[in-house]
Amino acid sequence: MDKSNTDQTKAPSLLKLGACLIYEMLTLIALSFTFSAVFMWLVGDSTHGYKRLLLQIFLWMAIGGYYVLCWLRSGQTLAMQAWGIGLVDQAGMTLGLKAAISRYVLATLSLIMFGLGFLWRVFDTDQLFLHDKIVKSVIVTKPSNRK
Repeated sequence: MDKSNTDQTKAPSLLKLGACLIYEMLTLIALSFTFSAVFMWLVGDSTHGYKRLLLQIFLWMAIGGYYVLCWLRSGQTLAMQAWGIGLVDQAGMTLGLKAAISRYVLATLSLIMFGLGFLWRVFDTDQLFLHDKIVKSVIVTKPSNRK
């Protein structure tokens, strides 16, 4: 795995992160439909019982796979690329596998706890989400390649 060094600049604004979040949700809706269709094609009706739980676990893992792969390869999801945002470790390198998986799990826990880990960024002096602070990752504004 090639870890490329990136030029870190300042943390993105809350407005830019919010716009990225909206784009990210659209991507997640598309991924959820696609993965749900694959699951239901393989397993059949999964609207109740243990199949519903299996579908939820499958979706969580599939979406996690999307995030982890994006963070490992370039440090950017599709939405992050569109908004010029990147995810790096404190040394400015793309995340390793353990850090990427840990970040996904901790971000999920943060959502379950009413988004408190995301709200943390508003009060943090380093402008980090709680899961980024724990994993030692940083969301940065990437320099534009446009001329």
